[in-house]
Amino acid sequence: MLSDPIADMLTRIRNGGKAKFNSVDIPGANIKIEMAKVLKSEGYIRNYKFVRDGKQGILRVYLKYQGPTSTIYKIERVSKPSRRVYVKANDIKPVYNGTGIAILSTSKGLMTDRQAKAENVGGEILCKIW
Repeated sequence: MLSDPIADMLTRIRNGGKAKFNSVDIPGANIKIEMAKVLKSEGYIRNYKFVRDGKQGILRVYLKYQGPTSTIYKIERVSKPSRRVYVKANDIKPVYNGTGIAILSTSKGLMTDRQAKAENVGGEILCKIW
């Protein structure tokens, strides 16, 4: 049993990018699928697919590269099970001078920091990507 499945997902994506994998397989969960949707809409991954296997399913994430390097320079977990990090809409700061994104879990679902600021909702900062 994993104590932090979101950190596991981010680590698999980070390691897959460094190893130049075409895709990585992650144990499926609804929040991971929503995170993959945000990553795809922001252009950090090529695509994702949920594969049913009779158990919890597998989320297959297809990584994206710009030449020899991954489009994800750095990906880090912010809010952890041991220390949750919440932020109000007015206190949301841009990631890496606006070139990166933060994924927030809000009352309106998962969204980027820019979307949350535009909709004036706060929430839990799950991760930062640039």
